[in-house]
Amino acid sequence: MIDINHIAKLARIGLSEEELEKLSGELSAILDFVGKLQKADTAKVEPMAGGTTLFNVVRDDEPRPIDIEGRNKILKNVPKRKGDYIEVRLVLDQNDL
Repeated sequence: MIDINHIAKLARIGLSEEELEKLSGELSAILDFVGKLQKADTAKVEPMAGGTTLFNVVRDDEPRPIDIEGRNKILKNVPKRKGDYIEVRLVLDQNDL
């Protein structure tokens, strides 16, 4: 039997008696399933580096025409600006680098 109290103490979470009972059953079911997986014959299965053949699709980094209207809408709504640039408060000081 799994000691849910010990696991909860290690995780520093408080559980009610109902939660302890529910989690004990759920964790037992999970571990039973893992036990079944460990018994599966995988001798003829080749190792995998990932779980899918999908790959990340990104567009080429190409220059695009400037959306003047969109830029002006943004600049009109910023609290501080210098010319066509948005002014922001200092995040990193030279001493932080």
